[in-house]
Amino acid sequence: MRVPISWLREYVDITLPIEELAERLTLAGLEVEQIERIGDWWDRDRIFVGEVVEVRPHPNADRLVIAVVDYGAAEPMAVVTGAPNLKVGDRGVKVAFATAGARIIDGHAEGQQMVTLKPSKIRGVPSEGMVLSEKELGISEAHEGIMELPPDAPVGTPLVDYLGDTVLHIELTPNLAHALSITGIAREVAALTGQKLRLPAPILRGVGEPAERQVTVEIADPDLCPRYVAAIIRNVEIGPSPFWMQRRLTLAGMRPINNVVDITNYVMLEIGQPLHAFDLDLLRPKAPGERPAIIVRRARSGEQMTTLDGIERTFDDQMLLITDGGGPVAIAGVMGGLESEVTEGTRNILLEAANFYYLSVRRTSQMLKLTSEAAQRFGRGLDPELPPLGAVRAAELMSQYARGEVAPGLVDAYPAPAERPVIELNPSEVERLLGVGLPADRIQGILESLGFGVVATGRGTLSVTVPTHRRDVSLPADLVEEVGRIYGYDNLPSTLMAEALPEQTRNLSLILEQRTRDILVGCGLQEIITYSMTNLASVGRLFPGGPAPDPEQYIRLANPLSQERNILRQTLQDAMLSTLAETYRIAGRAMLFEVGRVYLPRPGEVLPGEPRRLCIGLVGNRGPRAWGCEVTEPLDFFDLKGIIEALLDRMGIRQTSYEPLESPTFQPGRAARVRADGQVLGVFGEVHPAVREAFDLPSMRVALAELDLEAIISLATTLRQMEPISRYPAVTQDLAVIVDQAVPAARVLEVIRQAGGQLLREAVLFDVYRGPQIPPGKVSLAYALTYQAPDRTLTDEEVARVQGRIVRALEQTLGASLRA
Repeated sequence: MRVPISWLREYVDITLPIEELAERLTLAGLEVEQIERIGDWWDRDRIFVGEVVEVRPHPNADRLVIAVVDYGAAEPMAVVTGAPNLKVGDRGVKVAFATAGARIIDGHAEGQQMVTLKPSKIRGVPSEGMVLSEKELGISEAHEGIMELPPDAPVGTPLVDYLGDTVLHIELTPNLAHALSITGIAREVAALTGQKLRLPAPILRGVGEPAERQVTVEIADPDLCPRYVAAIIRNVEIGPSPFWMQRRLTLAGMRPINNVVDITNYVMLEIGQPLHAFDLDLLRPKAPGERPAIIVRRARSGEQMTTLDGIERTFDDQMLLITDGGGPVAIAGVMGGLESEVTEGTRNILLEAANFYYLSVRRTSQMLKLTSEAAQRFGRGLDPELPPLGAVRAAELMSQYARGEVAPGLVDAYPAPAERPVIELNPSEVERLLGVGLPADRIQGILESLGFGVVATGRGTLSVTVPTHRRDVSLPADLVEEVGRIYGYDNLPSTLMAEALPEQTRNLSLILEQRTRDILVGCGLQEIITYSMTNLASVGRLFPGGPAPDPEQYIRLANPLSQERNILRQTLQDAMLSTLAETYRIAGRAMLFEVGRVYLPRPGEVLPGEPRRLCIGLVGNRGPRAWGCEVTEPLDFFDLKGIIEALLDRMGIRQTSYEPLESPTFQPGRAARVRADGQVLGVFGEVHPAVREAFDLPSMRVALAELDLEAIISLATTLRQMEPISRYPAVTQDLAVIVDQAVPAARVLEVIRQAGGQLLREAVLFDVYRGPQIPPGKVSLAYALTYQAPDRTLTDEEVARVQGRIVRALEQTLGASLRA
């Protein structure tokens, strides 16, 4: 937001240096990003207010004239100009005039190229000065004609003294909608500096038939339009607005158009109420012979209208429209319609000042990809008491500067007047939250300076009535924040806490989530963060040849920024594979993981479940490329399984099992499901070739896992069980057995552990063999079995007995046989 200081001074006295004022505003939450000084480079000795005393024809050029300019020197100066708005015979025109040596902006070059004005001859006529356009002064991009100053501009005054100004560029957070106007900023300045606030107090001086007899206003959807005010102005004369208004609009960043449009923009910037002017003669009644009608209603699905930018818009049934008796004439709070716009031929105006529900305007603006100054203000939520003031102020200005005749009264549809919440504030609450005690009268003065109504209750508290323009205030803490802003956070003393810090509770779930990250980083993986939104086509790539994902099973965004991100994800796998492909393309290797939430609809519930998931992806060779090292094998299923085992072991989850998994996402025979304590912890495997191709992954093994992080955290232990190291030697023996190919190795290991009892310390599968010496349909599994007792050295006989027990258990349970 651009705030010209000269405009601000109309409503509050500025007693601080501009730099200090900017700092005070910033500390109060209104961040001043830039202090722009208009005209600070204008040369006081070479650029003046001038007056054209004579314009005569150029002897050698039809399109040029010779202007004689009085700029306060002893003698006027004759200069050559081709400005189209300066004609032979003109006199008394006030202009900005520069003499030779002045630095100005080149009006015919792109950008802001500075040049030094030099004496010259133009078609044989000497010219030692120049009448300036707005672009040459850096005021705007207009350069087709000279800038004309008001008739009362003092001749000979340095232009910097007459037109120089300072503009504050203020960045406002969404909760500060009340400050999105010059008077809103003035209220903040008055509160910060203790100065008196001077607000506009317009008076409606009506003539003729009352407005309520000339038009009807109906609000069909008051939930989206709490208030609609209409004023009638007849016999307006469309023309340029006064110089001072154009100047203020330009400094505030808006382009002057004509007096009617400029007045609506001016009032919006001045008090924060957006306005819209309709050509009254183009508004249709509900029935022939009736008054023109304004109906505020939801659009009918598929209804269309051409907006002021010439584009035909199509609406859905959640958008709010302003309609007349024949159809739409404006999009509520966003933009007017082309058919009812004010043109040079307009004579009678219906002026709209309304209050629209902020979420409705915001949604409509986003859905139509159409924004405006009005939409930005309505989208933050405005004061429902502001429309009458805006309508009267604009009507007053149109009466003065467009010679309009204002109809008496306003048409004010206000079905449910806004309530003003009352909050009871104890001064001790201010001290508790800010750490500094302030007397009740000081607190009352601060709040009253911001527009709050404050009454002492007699119980030591303050009864605070919240003004309608402060919809962001609803709690005592909000009032304390307002006191702190104005008192100055930089004025709060540094004090020790009066009490000890309360005992801090540890969030074990977050601690274990972070431990998961640390473990995976320790395994050489890098963390990624992807979007929570995806699309059905991306998810469908995980199931080649299978049924497409059901759109009804996904939560769809009402207004997605992109169709590539239009549903909430239910898996992390597609984003992981896309990231693996991109990372491999750049780096030639990728070991990645992501911790994130998925969004699963819950029957009968409005909000979805949001469980946390862990996704791991591997692609590339086992080791990075390095000099003197052989190229390693590609990462595969067993590398991923090792990472999962390491993770679960470090999380204290030891009794895990793995079982084969059939899934269209994974390669048959190269996928598994991992369980612990009866719970499924997740799935992992090597990605199916068709899935690899769909995600543009290389033609090599790609390993992918998705684990239930909630389940892992629920089974994790924070305390490690320790036991003393045995002083007695261990005995290791190999055992090779032949089993059916369908028997999982994990099942064999389970039987070995159960039969081995406490003396079996470790069992490790070290060889899998299929070949001529093994019967068809069978496989040889070789295990290294380690035996150890905590209290003695085991004898060969003890080891043999346990080994025999294991063999018998395998034979009886799995039909296994010893390999010769």
